[in-house]
Amino acid sequence: MHIWVDADACPSVIKDILFKAARRTGLPLSLVANHSMSVPPDKHITLTIVPSGFDAADDYIVEKIEAGDLVITGDIPLAADILAKNAKAMNTRGDEYDKSSIRAALTMRDFMDTMRSSGEHTGGPKAFSQRDKQNFANALDRMITAGTR
Repeated sequence: MHIWVDADACPSVIKDILFKAARRTGLPLSLVANHSMSVPPDKHITLTIVPSGFDAADDYIVEKIEAGDLVITGDIPLAADILAKNAKAMNTRGDEYDKSSIRAALTMRDFMDTMRSSGEHTGGPKAFSQRDKQNFANALDRMITAGTR
């Protein structure tokens, strides 16, 4: 199992959990972003900087992943592409995307996008909490355990 991170919007606290997991398990961890960021020196952790551009990081991840890999992303269309390649996807709050729920998530995303384009103030995501951090850490441990069996 290889862990990939859509790193541009990934909270630092989540990256720290992922760095610890990579060190602990020896699994490869690849962060993909369109700008430089701090990554600890470790043979299991890499940062790939892609050119700026619409979906450049997403396209890179979809091209590189293999079945059974895990991708951390909040990007629902990217999650759909990942699932289509028989890889796993999870958001930074620890919610796993799956083939049975991704269509509804895409529909809701498109609906909210339409609302925002029409001038409706829809708010944003709720603030990231300590509980979200713990949910992510627990879900990551479950996914790693299941993926390394």
